[in-house]
Amino acid sequence: MSEATIAGEAAVSPAHRNRIISIDILRGIVMIIMALDHARDFYSPTLFAPENPEVTTGVYFFTRWITHYCAPVFIFLSGVSAWLYADARNAGKKDLAVFLLSRGVWLVLLEIFLITFLWQFAYLGFTLQVIWVIGISMIILAALVFLPRPVIAVISLATIAGHNLLDSVAPADFGSLSWLWAVLHVPSFHPTQGAGAIGAFFIVYPVIPWFAVMALGYAMGPWFKADTLIRNKRLVTYGVIALVLFLVLRGLNIYGNPSPWTEQARGGFYSFLSFLNVDKYPPSLLYLLMTLGPALILVPWLEKCSGKVGAILATYGRTPFLFYVLHILVLHLGSVAWYKLAWDKTGVLFFMPSTWPEGFQPVLWKAYLAWAIACILLYWPCKWFSNYRKTHKQWWLSYL
Repeated sequence: MSEATIAGEAAVSPAHRNRIISIDILRGIVMIIMALDHARDFYSPTLFAPENPEVTTGVYFFTRWITHYCAPVFIFLSGVSAWLYADARNAGKKDLAVFLLSRGVWLVLLEIFLITFLWQFAYLGFTLQVIWVIGISMIILAALVFLPRPVIAVISLATIAGHNLLDSVAPADFGSLSWLWAVLHVPSFHPTQGAGAIGAFFIVYPVIPWFAVMALGYAMGPWFKADTLIRNKRLVTYGVIALVLFLVLRGLNIYGNPSPWTEQARGGFYSFLSFLNVDKYPPSLLYLLMTLGPALILVPWLEKCSGKVGAILATYGRTPFLFYVLHILVLHLGSVAWYKLAWDKTGVLFFMPSTWPEGFQPVLWKAYLAWAIACILLYWPCKWFSNYRKTHKQWWLSYL
């Protein structure tokens, strides 16, 4: 081995030398798919829910449905990465807890003040979405890490499996504390009297059961450092179990999702869409089984993706926060320019149909085009930042 190679290896931090490529690739895949959902929001918003089998089309449904895999897989991998972070640095539980707590607070603040602005180019109200719930889940995990891993696994599985028993509990049942139950389990909008529009909060991602998804990833973290054959056997086995449970529970309509699937008057294809249409807000047991099961099965196969495509996907996966911030900015700026050029209309917000141009009709191919352009453009900043992180050790890099 040459001196240059040895010097290069020494310059790379232990965390990057010990990265598991399948995790980076899987994270990269879900980040790219996530961008498709947001491109659809900005360029092809609809008055109907794309996942509603009574009114949607197959293309719109699956454009939305495939993006269901993004949040649960990313949050699960965040838990895995928390364990790998501590393992790579030989960090104790106290050090890991401090890191998770500080990073969690940082992400919540970024969601409220930065991400909210990027979605709106204004502060019409604060939206608590995926970055916020990742932050809150890290704060909760900071406390859970002091428990034995088997206990964390039990808490996580019990929360994921049992939280649908809480579906009948409404925020109003808590009186003046209704906001607290909304934060915990019920997506809702909370205007604040006397504080103006800036005081409003839209809770999109309640805490339960998302924190349990991250904690489950942490509990399973050591699996990813086990012998390859053992790891792959475990992941495939539990992935298959999750899928079988999904098919059985969904087929019987007995538990695990607030809305049962129904036969559709439009025909068998739309009945199949109804079967797949499980609740994301909050994510039901069946939603998590449907998404995490295939993800676990996919990991062993991704370990074989050592070519150019795998390297490109891993680049996105190593820089998820940068990609997340930049893709919203690029898609939003592009949509502003498009609405201005095509409609001579400014101030268009996809979540406010009253701002849409007169006569506007959604065209899905434009969303796909914008998605492709944004992902291609963002490859180079992601590649640069990935390389920068490999050779630099500043403390703040762990927060991005």
